Amino acid sequence: MARLRLKYVQSFGGYHYFRRRGSPRIPLPGIVGSVEFMEAYQQALAATAPLAIGARKRSKPGSISAAIADFYGSQAFRSLTGGTPAKRRAILEHFREQYGHRPLASLPKEFIVALLDTMTPHTASNWLTCFRHFIRWCEARKLLRNDPTWGVRVKMPKSNGHHTWTEDEISQFEAYHPVGSKARLALTIGLYTALRRGDAVRIGRQHIRDGVLTVRPQKTKNTTAVSLAIPVHPHLQAIIDATPIGHLTLLTTNSGKSYGADDFTAVFRGWCDQAGLPRGRVFHGLRKAAARRLAEAGCTAHEIAAITGHASLREVERYTKAADQARMARSAMAKTTAGEQTEAESVKLEPSQVSNPLKGLAKI
Repeated sequence: MARLRLKYVQSFGGYHYFRRRGSPRIPLPGIVGSVEFMEAYQQALAATAPLAIGARKRSKPGSISAAIADFYGSQAFRSLTGGTPAKRRAILEHFREQYGHRPLASLPKEFIVALLDTMTPHTASNWLTCFRHFIRWCEARKLLRNDPTWGVRVKMPKSNGHHTWTEDEISQFEAYHPVGSKARLALTIGLYTALRRGDAVRIGRQHIRDGVLTVRPQKTKNTTAVSLAIPVHPHLQAIIDATPIGHLTLLTTNSGKSYGADDFTAVFRGWCDQAGLPRGRVFHGLRKAAARRLAEAGCTAHEIAAITGHASLREVERYTKAADQARMARSAMAKTTAGEQTEAESVKLEPSQVSNPLKGLAKI
């Protein structure tokens, strides 16, 4: 079978990326030629396509295309950080290519609902989030009177989100990646700081002073929290000291450059593959494992939030509740076992006192 060749596609170690000159590298999911791969490829093509000279002028005033072109230059779009601008531009450009000629002001709600019905739940959720951001900007500019996304909901399948690493999975990773390796350092940072991926790849020795790691989270809904001050655990400090680091930043590429968030995801996935861990074991799962460990150690939801930086205690309380249940169950069983041992010591059963059902089993 002839190999499918696609322009701007690069492959490294089984992972595929879209790379057009002058644009950031975009990871492509799935197998080359699959539905999810081709959908992401088309979105990347649209997101990175250079705007033809005069294209903005050719957009009819009042059209969806003209509004999207103006939206890219707005503060609302330029204030987006990380990989969000590229992802949302891809979504909007794909929509613009198909429906940009339509008038924005008369965009009906029924059209939005019908369009979402053609998507998977996760794709629909991401699309709706992106499009609502654009529509709110349009409302502020009075480009349309009614929000066509108002009241539109996407029913997501029940999920606990990213998989929380188990202790066995952590041990399996550590057994393969020894102390002193970059992989082991990444794992330890995740477990002992509970930082998100984007923050973990940018911290360095300059952020550690007097045994405290101080970092300002890039992604947080807690606008009152300026920065996090996280005490450096002795085990984390030992791993840092044992790892050859020639730069201020703790985690860098082989060439000494800082990781992009998406690039680090691919590298970390490779480390998990080497350790024989199944898919779904991602860096964010270490953040959840760190919260679980804190809860199992008896920390309150507020104490855990002081480490993780969660603005809402709802997610933290879920870990606390699960850990409390497990801890109380062990405690209850221990008390029951202790009571049975005490009773066994005070009452010594004779062979003749064995119950009839047990006698029957003994004869089999």
